[in-house]
This record gives sequence, C-alpha cells and structure tokens, in this order.
Amino acid sequence: MNPKPYESHGAGDPTAVPGALGLGLLAVGGWLLTTARPWHKPGHPLTLGLGWTASGVLLLCGLVLLARCVRTVHGRPDTDPAPYATAAEATAADAARATDTED
Repeated sequence: MNPKPYESHGAGDPTAVPGALGLGLLAVGGWLLTTARPWHKPGHPLTLGLGWTASGVLLLCGLVLLARCVRTVHGRPDTDPAPYATAAEATAADAARATDTED
C-alpha cells in the first residue's frame, strides 16, 4: 500500500493558463464589441473608436494565445532530428557506407 494518498503529477499542463487567458480575452473583447455598437447608442466618434479598437486588440490577443496553445498541444513533434552534427560527419559516414557495399 502506498502511504501517500496523493502522488505528485508534475507541474501540470503548461498551456492551461494561456488558454484560459485567451478564452477570457475573447469573451471580454466580444462583450466590449457588442456594447460599443454605434447603431444602438450613438456617441462621440472618439469613444466609439476607442471601444472598437480596444475590442479588436482584446479579440486579436485572445486569438493569438489560443492559436499558440493549440499549436503547442497539437503541433507536429520533432521526431526526426539530424543524425549527424556536421556535414563532415555525414560525408564520412556516406563514404564508409559506400566502401562497405563495394566489398
């Protein structure tokens, strides 16, 4: 039996906080966009422009954060690293293989 009821599972998912922040920014940006509609309440053009700009910035930042998280989680893994550190090692290995097959 394990005397400790809870085991350490590491630091957790590194994309959880940026993903949640991205969703929050999208929600706040969408809410701000719906409240800054000029056809519902005509206001000063500067106020409307600032509201639309702030909403656009929030939506864009949220989208970028979510895209980075999705790319981190579902991105292509680097499974094929270069087998040789330098071109000289690759040339030497190719030459060795070529002499082995000639015998």
